[in-house]
Amino acid sequence: MAFEWPRIHKWEENIENQVTDAVYEYVLEFYGVSEVGELTEEQINEVSGFRDDISEYSPMQIGFSNLVTHWDSETWEASENADDDDNE
Repeated sequence: MAFEWPRIHKWEENIENQVTDAVYEYVLEFYGVSEVGELTEEQINEVSGFRDDISEYSPMQIGFSNLVTHWDSETWEASENADDDDNE
C-alpha cells in the first residue's frame, strides 16, 4: 500500500489558522489596537514591508498575507460605504 494522508487539508487548514491567529495577535498588540480595521495605512504598509522581507518560504507568510488582505477588504468596504453615503 502506498503512503497516504487522508484529510491532510484539515491539517493544513489548522496550521494556517494557528499562524494567522498568532500574526493577528502580535500585530494588534504591537500597534495597541483591538481590530484590524483600526490599523492605519502607514501601519499596514510597515507590516506588508516586514512580510516582504521575510523568506517567501516562511510559514508565517500566509498569516501576514491574510492580515493584509483582511485590512484591504475592510478599507475597501469602508470607502464604498462612504461613497454610497456621499451619493445620497
